[in-house]
Amino acid sequence: MHIAIVGYGKMGHIIRSIAESLGHTVALTVDIAAKDADCIVKAGDKVAISNAISATEIDGIIEFSHPASVIANIEALLPLGIPVVVGTTGWLDKKDYVENLVKNYNGVLMHSSNFSIGVNIFYRIVEEASKLIKDFDEYDTAIWEMHHNQKSDSPSGTAIDIAKRIMSTNPKKNQIITDAFHERPQKNQLHVSSTRAGSIPGTHTVFFDSAADTIELTHRARNRDGFALGAVHSLERLVLRVREGTLERGCLYSMSDLFSF
Repeated sequence: MHIAIVGYGKMGHIIRSIAESLGHTVALTVDIAAKDADCIVKAGDKVAISNAISATEIDGIIEFSHPASVIANIEALLPLGIPVVVGTTGWLDKKDYVENLVKNYNGVLMHSSNFSIGVNIFYRIVEEASKLIKDFDEYDTAIWEMHHNQKSDSPSGTAIDIAKRIMSTNPKKNQIITDAFHERPQKNQLHVSSTRAGSIPGTHTVFFDSAADTIELTHRARNRDGFALGAVHSLERLVLRVREGTLERGCLYSMSDLFSF
């Protein structure tokens, strides 16, 4: 594949390295600040992004930028008709808007709060554990996540995904709380707490706690390579299925649509 990377920060550089190690060509990198990007654009300059990609032979696009930039980038990319993988988090409050954009432009966009294969397996493990726990009132559930101090959103999109999966399997939990408690938590509330420090790639822990014992399930990323590898594999499958005609255009997709977890 000939790939364009929109957002050429730390993750963009890792994505390039992983993509090239798998035999792909990174034909274009776009960023608002990175001095080694092929194309430097002003923040929100959708025309510049669109023109740069249109002038290059591109099979697929990976967008890994910043929550403040991602919607404008999506608006610039979808009209091009090229399959897009979005790894930026912190925009799901605008998911309906993006879904309508994809439909209106007959585009193909895949998103995930976490492209790590291990994390997506972790999701399933947590779901199964939650199903077992729900019948025992003695156990309460909570989520904690920790990331590097450069991460701009909190809690992580992955932690919110975990919370939603717990609530889908345990109806006793139906409200996510991400703020500090200033009163006693209610039994229906699922607390998602966050820590930001140092250079931690990402740690997510789910606690099932009772007076008798605690069960902890943890996924700990050693580095960011797993996120990049998952994003590249996702684009591979997305592009292939669009070419085959086995994937419908005008739809917003997730990893579960392309992988069997």
